[in-house]
Amino acid sequence: MKKLFKYVPVLAAALLMAACQNNDEVDFASKAFIDGKTFTSETIIKDASTLVKSLKLSTSRPAEKDLKATFAPAPQLLETYNKAYYSNAVLLPDTCYKVIVGEVKINQGSVKSNEAQFEFSKLGGLDRSTTYVLPVTVDCNDIDVLQSAKNYYFVFRAGALINVVADMSKNYLQVDWKTPDLVTDMHQITMEALIYPREFGKLISTIMGIEGNFLMRIGDAGFPDNQIQIATRSGNFPDYDSNKGLLTKRWQHVAMTYNADTREVKVYVNGMLQSHGTLRMGTVTIKGDSPDRMFLIGKSYDDARWFEGNMSEVRVWNVVRTQEEIAGHIYSVDPKTPGLVGYWKMDDSSSPNIVKDATGNGNDAKADKPLPWHNVSLPEK
Repeated sequence: MKKLFKYVPVLAAALLMAACQNNDEVDFASKAFIDGKTFTSETIIKDASTLVKSLKLSTSRPAEKDLKATFAPAPQLLETYNKAYYSNAVLLPDTCYKVIVGEVKINQGSVKSNEAQFEFSKLGGLDRSTTYVLPVTVDCNDIDVLQSAKNYYFVFRAGALINVVADMSKNYLQVDWKTPDLVTDMHQITMEALIYPREFGKLISTIMGIEGNFLMRIGDAGFPDNQIQIATRSGNFPDYDSNKGLLTKRWQHVAMTYNADTREVKVYVNGMLQSHGTLRMGTVTIKGDSPDRMFLIGKSYDDARWFEGNMSEVRVWNVVRTQEEIAGHIYSVDPKTPGLVGYWKMDDSSSPNIVKDATGNGNDAKADKPLPWHNVSLPEK
């Protein structure tokens, strides 16, 4: 008898668990739920592209009649998300999403609805240090929805925009323009690049351009070996200034703009205006007209003027970009942006000899010798 009493609690617990399981199964069988293994979707933000995400409503058994439901944003669930996931997320701004399809239906005899669709855009402008979330809930008057499966969370975090870069040490790229008309007699020009100088110390370190014509470089005779200089057929800019030197072993964005109509020239470092003045020259042509006067990236005139370091995001425009545009697109830009005539991302380690022109203009750059590649994570946190 004592042995019998000994097993009574165990038997009772087993019966209770079985009863709970049966109740859950009955509850599950008679209700709808958001279809999915998890109830969060995390997106790593890498650019400003538009995304469309979808959700479906499901039932475990074929619907006995048509079931209509509505998916909608539920900002009131932000605190619920933060408590459940130990997060400090903020609501995704309503300017970054819209409901494309909110009304769904599970047809009679089916177990899944059509897709509810949410479009997400303008994500590239979000604060990269913040996690954003859009809670979504589903309501249905035709059938109960499981409380534990009626809410969903779209989560957005910043990720690396650049994962691979090219090592330009004792190497260079040559661009044979397939669209020479776009770089001939240019009334406006912008050149920019993301660079990581490992060291200076040489007379000249070249970024890009054509020797004796229009060149963006670092250093010169009687000039700081770490200061940006725009060297042209009509003179150089800016003047010597030891306070304008670039740093070694640090990623920096460099850019220059020139307007031939106003003769105004500007130099930017990390999106900030560093130098502003004028050049006594007319329009700019950078198509190259002889073997020793081609448009090069990482070299000018002779092999001693290479860039010792890594490069990424090299671009040429036939428009003058504003300071806001330059500062807002250091790590990426839409390849179809008007005025962008050459865009070498330098992020494809599978192609060591050819750097593709991301614009689609066909202005690919050919390496003098196979490029070494380095893994990075940019922007740096």
